[in-house]
Amino acid sequence: MAISKITFMVSTSRSIHIGTTELICNKTKQTLMTSIQQIVREYHARGFHVTAILADGGFECIKNSRAEMGISLNVTSRNEHVPKVETYIRTEKERVRALAVSLPFKYYLPRLLAEMVYVVVFWLNSFPHNDRVHSTISPRTLIMGFTIDYHKQCRIGFRTYLQVQKEGDNLLRQRTTGQ
Repeated sequence: MAISKITFMVSTSRSIHIGTTELICNKTKQTLMTSIQQIVREYHARGFHVTAILADGGFECIKNSRAEMGISLNVTSRNEHVPKVETYIRTEKERVRALAVSLPFKYYLPRLLAEMVYVVVFWLNSFPHNDRVHSTISPRTLIMGFTIDYHKQCRIGFRTYLQVQKEGDNLLRQRTTGQ
């Protein structure tokens, strides 16, 4: 996935419905392999085994490398995409767009954009999916083992602004700036 020329590696599980998104610097074989290995390790750490990966044509370069790990890689034909992942990417982009229009900026730094994507993915994974594996446990809890803590995650939202006090003098001018 790319947003404003910033590239992300996006994955989603067919049955657990957890999505992962990682900022990547390029689409080389080494970068893609590292990203996939990290995702597979997360699943294995919680007792899940990845047996197949469905990917678009950009992953053709790693087809032989996946066979060594016992994971089959099915690559779509040219100009086709994996429907489930494409739907997830559309959902992510839509929610990032909703965040972006609520901010007072005309230009977004790459780091801010990446953090907006991470916030969206965090909240998408924090609630049970409609076609869920478990009725009350979120995909994030199943794979990562973390639950939502109201006092940590819900007190200050992503778009919350702060007033920061500057060192001042005795003149009658503003001493705080919006951050």
